[in-house]
Amino acid sequence: MATVQQRRRPAPPPPPRRGGGHRAVGRFVGTAAVLAVLAGGAWVAVQQVAPSSTVVVERCTAVGGEGDGATEHDLAPDQAANAALITAITQQRGMPARAATIALATAVQESKLRNIAYGDRDSLGLFQQRPSQGWGTEAQIQDPVYSTNAFLDVLARVDGYADAPITVVAQRVQRSAFPDAYADHEPEGRAYASALTGYSPAALTCRLRPVPDSSAQAAGQDGYWPRTQPLVAAFGRERGTGVPIAPTDEGAGALIGTPATGGAADDAQRRTGWSAAQWAVAHAADFQVVAVGTDGKQWRRDRPDDGWTDVPEADRERLAPAGAAVVLVAGGRFE
Repeated sequence: MATVQQRRRPAPPPPPRRGGGHRAVGRFVGTAAVLAVLAGGAWVAVQQVAPSSTVVVERCTAVGGEGDGATEHDLAPDQAANAALITAITQQRGMPARAATIALATAVQESKLRNIAYGDRDSLGLFQQRPSQGWGTEAQIQDPVYSTNAFLDVLARVDGYADAPITVVAQRVQRSAFPDAYADHEPEGRAYASALTGYSPAALTCRLRPVPDSSAQAAGQDGYWPRTQPLVAAFGRERGTGVPIAPTDEGAGALIGTPATGGAADDAQRRTGWSAAQWAVAHAADFQVVAVGTDGKQWRRDRPDDGWTDVPEADRERLAPAGAAVVLVAGGRFE
């Protein structure tokens, strides 16, 4: 499976042919199954046989553009989580969505959005920064929060970076031998940045394996289940203290943001809710998240083909408030 994929949204399939269609489909499925077995070693990390005997291929997808020009950009869950981290840090610093697009396109080109411990000469991490060029120690560069801030420190000093071509801006920061390559990844960078900053509602979803342990837990002194605490810690580390977060559902979940009074949110509030919600979906594989809701819509891990669906009016305040996001971990009540 390619680590980063882009595709146009598919057209509806044609009706089946009469006659030998079923035999042809059978031969195709059989061939595909053999190929999947032969490629098993490469697929072990991203698939499982669910109780329904369907194969679950884990991926996250962000939709960029609209209508006939819409494209879907796939990432593996660990890549999507890094995209969420990078974008959240740009928000914590008060930088525009364009900064996230530039940073994401750069990280896709440099490391395929993975925090790798190798590279050209002494290059390391998401942005392939080099200790020998003053980016920090090896340990610092391997910390995604540090390396992202280091990238953004330099980006912020580039005059007019929000309006300049990405090849020019990224090259000013990275000093790469292949500066033109950054522009190749601008579409997926823009799609994920727009979703993760809340400018594109309901644009990011993930297809994930079921969580193996959904037992209930007791809340700790901070009001959260032990299963919820890592999610809360990660949000604080990546997004900072500018957006409030509090326990909900007896500690099985987190309420991120402040729900709009009377259920009516303005554009800025809606963006905050959608930003937090799609951040949580991008991190769902890391933190056993099973449901995320905001603005009257909900993503559910157990319904991967449904995307963001409407929540009944009676349940919206609890599960999908306007202007905030409700994130539930395994064991939480999402119905």
